Amino acid sequence: MEAKAVSASRAEFTHLVLPPDTNALGTIFGGRIMEWVDIAAAIVSQRHCRTTAVTASIDELHFIHPVRLGDIVILKVSVNYVHKSSMEIGVSVEAEDPRSGLRRQTSSAFLTFVALDEAGKPTPVPPLILETQEDQKRFEAGRIRMERRKQQRLKRQKKG
Repeated sequence: MEAKAVSASRAEFTHLVLPPDTNALGTIFGGRIMEWVDIAAAIVSQRHCRTTAVTASIDELHFIHPVRLGDIVILKVSVNYVHKSSMEIGVSVEAEDPRSGLRRQTSSAFLTFVALDEAGKPTPVPPLILETQEDQKRFEAGRIRMERRKQQRLKRQKKG
């Protein structure tokens, strides 16, 4: 299986926050951000593995600043880490005030996707070519998070 560069699947998505996206305070519903994050991460994961990939977990989803009606939301998405059949996708969410152009980070998340074959069984994903020091840092941090998730899963299995 041929390795793929991080840049081969990296993507940026843009949304305008409209009234149906907001709550009574005029800020975006957290669930709308979660939806956009999951869809964007799914696209990037499938670009990397070129097969169906499904969400296995969403962890460390942080809401840092509110997003307001009329803001432009930018999601920056990339593959951080790959294992046998799984990938960690990192998503950084920014909001831009269209009047001033000021951008601020509003959310971030890490999602794990599993690649599936035609029978719906886990299938190997391509190795990742790390192109920059930032890619290397994200890869190592992703490896550590994967180990932590594995330990948590083992704890749950012992309890259950």
